[in-house]
Amino acid sequence: MKRFVKWSVVAILLLVFAGIVAAAVPYWRDRTIREKLYAEWEPVRIPNCELKRFGNDHDGGYLMCGNLLSEVTAGYSYGINGDDQWGCLIHLQTRIPVHQYDCYNDKVPVCPGAPDYGKQFHFQCAGPEREIRAGREFDTMLAQLTKNGDLGKRLVVKMDIEGWEWPVLAGLPDHVLNSIDQLAIEFHEIESEKFVETTERLKQFFHVVNFHQNNYLCQPGFEPFPGRVFEALLVSKRIATADGTTIARGASPLNATNARHLPDCQPGPAKSELQRIGGWLRRQWLTYHGRFDPD
Repeated sequence: MKRFVKWSVVAILLLVFAGIVAAAVPYWRDRTIREKLYAEWEPVRIPNCELKRFGNDHDGGYLMCGNLLSEVTAGYSYGINGDDQWGCLIHLQTRIPVHQYDCYNDKVPVCPGAPDYGKQFHFQCAGPEREIRAGREFDTMLAQLTKNGDLGKRLVVKMDIEGWEWPVLAGLPDHVLNSIDQLAIEFHEIESEKFVETTERLKQFFHVVNFHQNNYLCQPGFEPFPGRVFEALLVSKRIATADGTTIARGASPLNATNARHLPDCQPGPAKSELQRIGGWLRRQWLTYHGRFDPD
């Protein structure tokens, strides 16, 4: 009997140990990726950039270097959901054509003061390849630029396409990335080594000028990120001059909460290891019980 109890205890301890190891592997793998990605998105100071907010006061508003738009000749606004105040204000300041893309909402955007603004609306999304997915039309950004006669032009781009931004950017050739003066973008999902590789490539062409956490999805278990959706401003190294210093994420007073009715969750002091593990365990519990919003 004693021998049976002894081996039962050993078996239980082995099972507990195996469970800890099984949990630790994905925890450390994903944490390492997040920390590498977070470090890559540290903003730098650009003395020749005067930040200005374009778009809505909350969600749909993006910071740009307002004084560095004079040389762009075409704009692209991806993911508008029937409203493109960003593109409207870009158009009113620069008078360049701004193409709007969305394959989920066919409402043509309006721009007060520019009655012909919606003529550049395309009921299509940007994706990694040309395809029809769930009845919606996708094409590559390269093909869209070519079709519109904008290949080789200096561009200003806004992109909020719910996760497609990573494969779209990864698939862009160097000459297209080099033609973009400024890119305001919202990134979704942060736990893939491919995202780190894509970011490293982007930084060959751009400086990270602004980082802002989207407070619609302030979630535990994604440290050092406060959640898995963030916005950023990338400015081409052709036009931006960095002075070698970094700035705090979300430091500009022009940044605003995406959801005005929810508390903000910009990055703060680093959490202890125990707090990180606790947040990750809470994330797993919420996911298991179907209370963790995946969108």
